[in-house]
Amino acid sequence: MKILTDLHCHTVASTHAYSTVKELLEVARDRGLEAIAVTDHGVELPDAPHLWHFVNLTCLPEAMYGVRLLRGCEVNILDEEGHIDMPEALLGKLDIVVASIHTPAFSGTEPGKDQTRAYLGVLENPYVDIIGHSGNPKYPYKYDPVLLKAKQLHKLIEINAHSFAARPQNVENCRNIALRCKELGVGVAVNSDAHFCGKVGAYGPAVEMLAEIGFPEELVMNRSLDVLREYLKDRKTIC
Repeated sequence: MKILTDLHCHTVASTHAYSTVKELLEVARDRGLEAIAVTDHGVELPDAPHLWHFVNLTCLPEAMYGVRLLRGCEVNILDEEGHIDMPEALLGKLDIVVASIHTPAFSGTEPGKDQTRAYLGVLENPYVDIIGHSGNPKYPYKYDPVLLKAKQLHKLIEINAHSFAARPQNVENCRNIALRCKELGVGVAVNSDAHFCGKVGAYGPAVEMLAEIGFPEELVMNRSLDVLREYLKDRKTIC
């Protein structure tokens, strides 16, 4: 399975990541990717850039080294209602918005409590495109209502390659989520969540897991830039 866009990459603007935009693009070119999205953390995480970082993304080129550069953000889901930490006026100017739960920014109750409502709430945000790394067992949710809502709204569930190495406790849930997406016909985005340029487009364990369960390639909506554009066209235009 070839996946030619990587929609979740971090730069040095997120201070626990280690590469520049230019370095990410160089690796993307060398690996034959068509596009990457820079998605640094929303402002409520301790390592996040200032809001002005996202305002000023317009100064970046739309493409470099033959790779389309998508301007994005990984926003933080803040609470059990699905509120996020970035202003809608800004999100409307971005190409890709990933929404994830990160413990330092999430005000939800004790770990292990069902967070279906949080995910359903954030899916209703018109600017959110992808639910990020939702396999964390600290924040379980009922798969069917969330996955079906994502399908209804033409949004994507992320299969996060970084989780397989950095968060091994997530792997079983990642597999179960992928299986249910397959059964329900829900679109996914397979992303690296790269925190270093060498990880851009490195989906290895995620792709291996998808192959093991016979996941249909046609549900991987970031397998090419054209497929991604077509999937998102009713909600936004990616040039």
